[in-house]
Amino acid sequence: MSSDLLQGSCHCGAVRFEVRAPVEPAARCNCSLCRRKGALMTPAFPASQLHLLSGEGDLACYQFNTRVARHYFCRHCGIYTFHETRTAPGMWRANIGCLEGIDPYAMTASVADGQRLSVVEDA
Repeated sequence: MSSDLLQGSCHCGAVRFEVRAPVEPAARCNCSLCRRKGALMTPAFPASQLHLLSGEGDLACYQFNTRVARHYFCRHCGIYTFHETRTAPGMWRANIGCLEGIDPYAMTASVADGQRLSVVEDA
């Protein structure tokens, strides 16, 4: 499980970041938000390993349910880039589809049971 320095961006390129994190084991989540966005995520990594290179003002944050997790996306193209986790605040995951040189369709992924953590019915 290598922790290479990876470059990432949203679709339109307004948000650019780098992260030092492994990409495997990749994961999906079955909570209501993740089911809808369908992203493949890196394993969790410490906040210190994520560096925003550009686009801080282009990011929007979405919180729901317990309002602990913070999901960031580009205000222009709508692409989810990364989020701070609910189960381990201070730990982050990045959208593997945003990372340069990584083919998310060539990876297998586990599914985290985020639905079980919901305090709101059908969330």
